[in-house]
This record gives sequence, structure tokens and C-alpha cells, in this order.
Amino acid sequence: MYRTHNNGQLRAADINKEVTLAGWVQKTRDKGFMVWVDLRDRYGITQLIFDEERTSKEVIEKAAKLGREFVIQVKGTVIERESKNPNMPTGDVEILVSELNILNESLTPPFTIEDETDGGEDLRMKYRYLDIRRKPVRENLIFRSKVAMAVRNYLSNEGFIEVETPYLIKSTPEGARDFVVPSRMNEGQFYALPQSPQTFKQLLMVGGLDKYFQIVKCFRDEDLRADRQPEFTQIDCEMAFVEQEDILKAFEGLTKHLLKEINGIEISEFPRMTYDEAMEKYGNDKPDIRFGMEFGELNAVAQHKDFGVFNQAELVVGIAVPGGNAFTRKEIDNLIDWLKRPQIGAMGMVYVRCNEDGTYKSSVDKFYNQEDLAKWAEATGAKTGDLICVLSGAKNKARTQLSALRMHLAEQLGLRKNTEFAPLWVVDFPLLEWDEETNRYHAMHHPFTSPKPGQLELLDTNPGDVKANAYDLVLNGNEIGGGSIRIHDKKTQALMFDYLGFTPEEAKAQFGFLMDAFQYGAPPHGGIAFGLDRLVAILGGQETIRDFIAFPKNNSGRDVMIDAPATIDQKQLEELHLKVELKS
Repeated sequence: MYRTHNNGQLRAADINKEVTLAGWVQKTRDKGFMVWVDLRDRYGITQLIFDEERTSKEVIEKAAKLGREFVIQVKGTVIERESKNPNMPTGDVEILVSELNILNESLTPPFTIEDETDGGEDLRMKYRYLDIRRKPVRENLIFRSKVAMAVRNYLSNEGFIEVETPYLIKSTPEGARDFVVPSRMNEGQFYALPQSPQTFKQLLMVGGLDKYFQIVKCFRDEDLRADRQPEFTQIDCEMAFVEQEDILKAFEGLTKHLLKEINGIEISEFPRMTYDEAMEKYGNDKPDIRFGMEFGELNAVAQHKDFGVFNQAELVVGIAVPGGNAFTRKEIDNLIDWLKRPQIGAMGMVYVRCNEDGTYKSSVDKFYNQEDLAKWAEATGAKTGDLICVLSGAKNKARTQLSALRMHLAEQLGLRKNTEFAPLWVVDFPLLEWDEETNRYHAMHHPFTSPKPGQLELLDTNPGDVKANAYDLVLNGNEIGGGSIRIHDKKTQALMFDYLGFTPEEAKAQFGFLMDAFQYGAPPHGGIAFGLDRLVAILGGQETIRDFIAFPKNNSGRDVMIDAPATIDQKQLEELHLKVELKS
């Protein structure tokens, strides 16, 4: 037996017990006649003491040679600690060591294994196995396990069946590029790694498993943006004989359960907002509703003056920043510079100070009088002491830019508190979106999403106006889940493929197996997929998913620890019937 107790377990009640502990050396303090060692494992830290009056000379000499991260085993007696540490659960006791066994030595680690480390992210990712020893990373992974277990328990108790679906599948167009896997046994043919188990969970509904779930890896070979991973984890769910309302109620239940079980917070309200309303009020389809700063459209009160910038704009839109009148001119200039960065792309910003005496001071006073600016304040909901920030331009672009500013300001003002949780359903998304490059419509979600009831006929006349029977669950400004009611009959599915530009032959080649299945009594069905990585991060009070993934990739999609992706040798290429040609 390597240990009788772990390093977070012993308390004052254990004094005088003979114990055996094992773990890593956190740090040592050598006074010559006495050596202290902090011994660490995933449960905590226990202080060891080697005392020349009570410990053999041989053991003390061995202890003096211990380095950071040595793996050791000790035997000794639990004694009362002379200088207690109230910040440690084990701070009332220490171990008077009688026997020391070095299980493995360690090189000096490339960064300190402490809560606050001196290692940068790239270095820590290279030595991720060392980074995991740090308490913040370790606790994040334990937290993720706790969330996953709570999900499994809840869904299982609600009658869902966990079913594994294949990782080696057929490449199908689902919005992003597939990762492909060459088949050695089938020359010139390839598997694909699933972007989601979408078609398989629909086939499970055809198979009669009316409540399915799976915590599953998914893969997308897309250009990485901030905080994205090429492989990610979904809580994937599907239900048969349901309408949209059934899905929303079922997964409100899961979300409530997680918030109560994990965070001790009870949420009763799950407001709903249409996609169009979300875009008009917040400029994006995943608004953070923990704070205000709703958009106010100003075309009616800001155009038709002599200010050409606004007159030529498709949209003039503003937000009221609470207490923003306290910003200095330099702080406002910094906001304008932030908006002009290439990532945002705004040409500038007009602002209005709402003074304490009820007057207004604007950067465009030359063109607008006090009565005009009062109408701006009314449209944006601005109050005394606020700052009105106004952008203009093409409708979608101006909304996107103002949305980014709204979130930036909320961070600056401390309005995005990670202890507050505000869920929101966004519904009635467009079924199709126009792609300028391909000059045709694409499915906004995926080609299996059903139109809202009664809107199928609009596909012939106004396809851009058709609403999808789709829904996203938003939490604190992040989409944590999304799904839809699916098409479940072959005729409607064939019609959808036709609108998306598939020839009958292409649809048959890509999705023939699903179309065939629909001929054998497919039930009405729908589902949702939660992003587990994002959900865990938000429940953990953070928004960076890498911190909750054991071995994440960097922003270039590389695993710098194992140095992947990597080349393969010529023999493997020949076995796979592949030839690599690099572009010059």
C-alpha cells in the first residue's frame, strides 16, 4: 500500500496516528537541523517535518536532497503543528517522518507548479501534464467531470438512453470542412470524423429510441477563431413525438438542474426572444441580458438634418452607457480607437453626454440642437449621467459593431458578473441565408431543420422570409445549446435539398441512407446539442474553454505537447494509397 491517507485528509482528530502518505514535493525548507516538506497530491497538501532530535540522520540527509516534483512516500506520525496555517485544510497538523522512500526523481520543472505560476500559456501547453498538477487546472477538470456526471444523472432519470454513434462516418456538407481519414482497405476512399451525430440521432428516432443522449466528441476543420477548438464535446440529444415547446421545456429542466446542482442557484424564468428582436435590440443572436444598453434606432430623429454621415447611412443606432458621462475625453477617444481597429472596422463614433443639469453635450453639436438630442436620449433610454454612443452605416455592419462595443463596455463597467446567470431562448431563426460567394441560399443551421408550421409554401415565393423551427439557448451572452424540429418525411426533405442547390443525384449520394429511412415510418422528432466545453466554462465562472479541456489545441489547431499534426512516413502513405504534394 503506497498510502493510508491522501494529502488533503488529515485533521487534528488524527493526531498520534501512524500514517503513510505519497505524492509530489511542492517545496522544501531546510534549516539544517530541521527540514520541512510540503507534500502534494490532487486532494491537497500536507506538511512533513524531519527533526534531527526525532528523525534519523539518514532520513534527514535524504530529505535535504529532495527537489521540486520528486515523487516520494513517507511513513510517520501525525502531530500537532506548532505554527498552524488556517488557510490550509490540513494546517493544524504535520507528519513527523520516520521513513522516506524516493519513488522517482524529477528534473526541475520549466515553470513553478503553483496557483500563480511564472509559466506563459505556450510553455504550459507544451508541458500540459505538469500544468494539470496546478490546483486551478486540476479543479477545472474535476469541475468538468462533476458537470458531465450531473448531466448524465438528470437525463437518465428523465428516461433518456445514452447511445454511442460512430466516429468514422461519411463526409456530408454540414457547414464546416470535415476532417477526413483515408481507408487503407478501400483504396481512394475516405471516412470523415463527425461534425455532429446529426443523421445518426435522427436514425435512432426512426429506430424507436424516442429519448437519446450522448456526451460526444465532434470535429470541425475550420479556421480557428478565439477560444475555438477543432475537436469539441457536445451533449447531444434527440426526442421523438415532440414539438418545439416540448424540447424547450425539457432542456430548461436540465439547465435549471445544473445551475442548482453545480452553482446552488435557482432560476425560474427562461425568457424568449425572436431572432429578429435579438438583432434589433442587441445586434447579435446570443445577447447577454444581465444588463441593459439595448439598441435605440435613431434614423427617424437623426437623419434629414445637415449631417451627411447619418443621412447616407442605412441605419443610425445608439446605446446609453450607464454613468458614462463620467468618462474623460481621453477614455472616449480610446473607445473610438477601439472601434476603428480592423477587428471591428467602424469609421468612428458620435457621442452625447447627458449632463446632470438636464442638458446635452455632443460631438455633433454643430448639427443638432438640445431638442434633437433629447429625442436621442428618449430613443436609447438614456438618463442623466449617461453617455450615448452612436454608430451608423450598413444595417448589419452597424449592429455588429455596436454589439461589440456594448460587450466591451459591459466588461469595463463590471456588468458581466460571473456569479449571475441569465438564460434566454432565441427562436424563429431564418431557415435560409443568402451566400454572396456561391450566389445561392444555404441552410442557416443544417439541411434537416424544419420550417415553422405553415411556412413551407413561402419557399417558392420568399425563401429568405421563411422561419426555421429552430431555437438556441443562450446563457450570459454565449450560445450554450442549439437545435431544431427536424424534417421527418422524404418529400419535404427532398424539397429542402432542392432549395439548397442539391441535384437529386447529389442528395441521393450524400444522404440516401437518411431518405431511405424516412420511407419506413419516421416519427416527428427534434433535438438540441449543448456545447459542453462552453457550458462548463460559464458554470465555472469563466469563458475560456481551453481552461476546462485536459489537452487543448492552440489557436493554430496544434497540440504543442505531442507536436501534432505531423507528417507520416512514406510506408504509411503507400499503405493508404496516398501521395503528398506540397504547394510551393
